[in-house]
Amino acid sequence: MYKRKLYLFGLLSTFILLIALASAAVSAHLTRTNLAQAQLAQSLLSEHQQLSSISYRLFKQLTDELIFGKNANQAKVRNKQQQIENSLNRIKSLELDQREALGLEATLGSVEDTDELEALIQGIVEEFRAIALSNDRTPLNQQQRLQTLLEVTIDNQFREAINSAVNRQTGVVSRINASIETLNTSIVWFTISLGLITCPFILLGCYWLFNALYQPLTVIRTGTDAIASGNYHYRLPETLDSEFTDLVKALNSMIARLQEHEDQADAHRKHLEFEVESRTRALKEANNKLTQLDAKRRQFMADVSHELRTPLTIIRGEAQVTLRQAAASNEIYKETLETILEQAVNLSNLVDDLLLLARAEMHEFTVDLVKSDLHNLLTQNMALWQKLTKPRDLDLKWLANNEVQVLIDKDRIAQVLTILIENAHKYSYPDTPIVLRVESESPNINVSVIDIGEGISSSDLQHVFERFVRLKRKGNGMGLGLSIAKAIAEAHHGTLSAHSTLGKGSQFTLTLPVLDD
Repeated sequence: MYKRKLYLFGLLSTFILLIALASAAVSAHLTRTNLAQAQLAQSLLSEHQQLSSISYRLFKQLTDELIFGKNANQAKVRNKQQQIENSLNRIKSLELDQREALGLEATLGSVEDTDELEALIQGIVEEFRAIALSNDRTPLNQQQRLQTLLEVTIDNQFREAINSAVNRQTGVVSRINASIETLNTSIVWFTISLGLITCPFILLGCYWLFNALYQPLTVIRTGTDAIASGNYHYRLPETLDSEFTDLVKALNSMIARLQEHEDQADAHRKHLEFEVESRTRALKEANNKLTQLDAKRRQFMADVSHELRTPLTIIRGEAQVTLRQAAASNEIYKETLETILEQAVNLSNLVDDLLLLARAEMHEFTVDLVKSDLHNLLTQNMALWQKLTKPRDLDLKWLANNEVQVLIDKDRIAQVLTILIENAHKYSYPDTPIVLRVESESPNINVSVIDIGEGISSSDLQHVFERFVRLKRKGNGMGLGLSIAKAIAEAHHGTLSAHSTLGKGSQFTLTLPVLDD
């Protein structure tokens, strides 16, 4: 399409140029023809005028010959006769050329009148010769024949003939000059008209060609500027000429690839920013946790030191007091030993708890799983738990099938429930009941310990299963019970969760998987 436009503009320009060249060639040919005709006519007119002049001089010399004798001007007469003959021959040749150029109608009578004029001149010369040979002694001015020759033949006939030829040729010259003038005027007006007609076409063609050439370049430049400025959403129109289609498609494909790379880079940058932010947040959280763990570690060390110091102090004190006595009874020794044993047992339990949590952290804590009846396990331990919660009531609400079979370590599950019931007894309002509720939630069974008390705030609730956390300074615990309970629950592939409402109480739920029948 682009080449077609160039070809079309070239053909139009060539056509206009050919018209101009053809017009110039025709004009030049016509002008040259008219100039040749004008030159021919002018030459013929000059020959007629020269013939007239030579003829009159010849007639004068012939008259002088009559006056002064026949030998007076013979050489000059012969010369003039030769000039007249040459002039007549040239006139005849020019008239034939003119007739051939202008046609018979434009030169009608010219050749014929020349023959008559030649015959007339020849007759006049012969008449002079005859008068000279007549030996008439009559004075010349009285000779009738001479007067007729001079007055009638030369003054009238010859003058009219030569004037007619000159006038006729003058008319031909005038017509040719008029034709040349008309042709020149026509050429001027034709040139003006051709210019007026072709100039708008040329201007429109140039404007059209300029737009045809410049518009694709403008579109491509706009596209490259958009690419350079990073506007990868811009697409070049694919409506240009076929020569630019592949280029436009290549540019659009490049823009699409750049857009894809830019999107990928932006996505990677955002992902990297997100990763950095996440890692930074994780580092901050880890740092906070480390700070909290360090604080807990310090607190733990202080608590452990305190907890260990108390029984050790009691043991040492009891031993020292007993040893200071010079004569102690068996009862005193027995009481001292019982006190020492009790404190030793407490120390042993503390060490066992710490060892259990350490093993759970290292995933080395194991339980002895046995298929058991959960209902029997709870009913068997109700009496013990009831003693722990005196004087308040401990109610068992069984809302599931009585024959629920679970794969558990009965002692460890009893330990979990004991921890939960002791906490409920410690942190609930006095004289309020504690409910042990069992519900089935296939494929699990939920055992919940529910109390009525002040409850736990949401900010504290997320930390209740952490080690050494004691939200309230009640009792002599070290804050290890719930951590141990959670570790035991997870060792049974179960969970331990807590829910609490301030002013209403708390609910701790042990979830265990149920065995299929």
